[in-house]
Amino acid sequence: MFKKLAVVLVAAFCVLLAVPTMSPKLAPYFPSWIGPVPLGLDLKGGAQLLLEVDTATMLQEKTEQLYEETRSALIDREKGVIRFSGLRNADGVVSFVVRDENQVSDAKGRLRRVLGNVVDITSDGKTVSLSYSDEQKQEMIQDALARSIEIVRRRIDALGTKEPSIQSQGGKYILVQLPGVDNPERIKELIGQTAKMTFHLVNENVSQEQIASGRAPNGTEFLPYMDMPWQMVPVYSRVEVSGDSLKDSQADFDQHNMPVVSTVFDAAGARRFAKLTTEHVNERFAIVLDGKVLSAPVIREPIPGGRGQISGGFGLQEAKDLAVLLRSGALPAPLQVIEERTVGAGLGADTIAGGKIGAVAGIIFIFLFLFMVYRGFGVIAGISLMVNLGMIVGLTALFGATLTLPGIAGIVLTLGMAVDANVLPFERIRDEIRAGTPSLRAVNLGFDRAMKAVLDGNLTTLICGLVLFQFGAGPIRGFAVTLSIGILTTLFTCVWLTKALVDWYMNGKNKKIGFVGGKK
Repeated sequence: MFKKLAVVLVAAFCVLLAVPTMSPKLAPYFPSWIGPVPLGLDLKGGAQLLLEVDTATMLQEKTEQLYEETRSALIDREKGVIRFSGLRNADGVVSFVVRDENQVSDAKGRLRRVLGNVVDITSDGKTVSLSYSDEQKQEMIQDALARSIEIVRRRIDALGTKEPSIQSQGGKYILVQLPGVDNPERIKELIGQTAKMTFHLVNENVSQEQIASGRAPNGTEFLPYMDMPWQMVPVYSRVEVSGDSLKDSQADFDQHNMPVVSTVFDAAGARRFAKLTTEHVNERFAIVLDGKVLSAPVIREPIPGGRGQISGGFGLQEAKDLAVLLRSGALPAPLQVIEERTVGAGLGADTIAGGKIGAVAGIIFIFLFLFMVYRGFGVIAGISLMVNLGMIVGLTALFGATLTLPGIAGIVLTLGMAVDANVLPFERIRDEIRAGTPSLRAVNLGFDRAMKAVLDGNLTTLICGLVLFQFGAGPIRGFAVTLSIGILTTLFTCVWLTKALVDWYMNGKNKKIGFVGGKK
């Protein structure tokens, strides 16, 4: 008795989870963790963006970074300068010539200690070459794709966009689906920015004539102001503090009630920032974002706490957007929007309305069929099917899975299999009673002997659903999720719930079963 009661309570709880979806007006009366099923792009409408990760630019930047790290390692005075010439970066290979042949092994050993095992280091006589192998490049591309997906997700979540779907496609593409978003321009602008922030000292020895000529001295580059692109700032190429050390950023107001972005560095970044502001008081330093100068303030006093402010004459919304970008981290590679689609909400609303009509009509016909063929047992089977549908919707909502058109197809397929799972025991019961078995024992034997076929059919389908979820993407995954949930709820309702209801119907007695010609 306790087992049957537990089955009914579990079923009732799962159906209760579906109430906010079935009747949104009742949703406010439920706890916050019980909400309606999120609808996908094809049902709710919204925007879809296909982004391409610019891996070629990323690999080029990696090689340029390798060039700078090689140069710094060779001229490190603390470890001893290695005399070299002809340091160059060409076709993804960094190479140089060691002047003293006896220092070739020292140069290779030092570079190996600094760069680790992520770079191939070879030598031919006095020429040393550094490059990334094809395998290393592929690992960097996969890492860039995974990091880009996570950063895009953090940026979109920070904007409050509900139920976004973000997933990889084809090795270097990211598919972003934004249900309910009809104007994706602001989101495109945010997720498309690399958000690479660096701090550089300003070269005050450069004259306006040099800036006008466009010829920058060695170790210096001319970067434009973000809000005044015609005005150039001469900054040293060396990065004093990297945005990678940034721990947090928030939009705030300064003492003049102007929007600013407050920044907090981690321990290592705070030490570098304190060193920079201590050694260069009364000098200017530039805050650079994606190759453009946000501001170039004068260091009035040392800033030892690792906290600072970025001001650039921007509005409150621009400050909030910049804080989101910096807080979510810099993209490892630029992203290009190569395809954009907008789906109207009207199409999804028509689909949902048509689906409701079809569902009601299908349920009525199934109930009539089950009742005409199996009488009272058919009513029990119909109740189990309704509970099964409620459990599928409730568990889908609980797991936060997004419901799409393929997902609805998975539910329909599952319910069709559930009808079969309920019918099989009834047919076995019919065979047992025709063989002369008392009705009460026939019920037990019918369920026991039908379970093997029910389990075989549903478990093999469940395996297919799990494989589709693992290797599929987009709509295929939506289909696999509802199919898998439906298989589990079907087994629960058929194996335990229907049997419990039939046992209560029989009440321990050999009652007449109408669908087998009135025999007991």
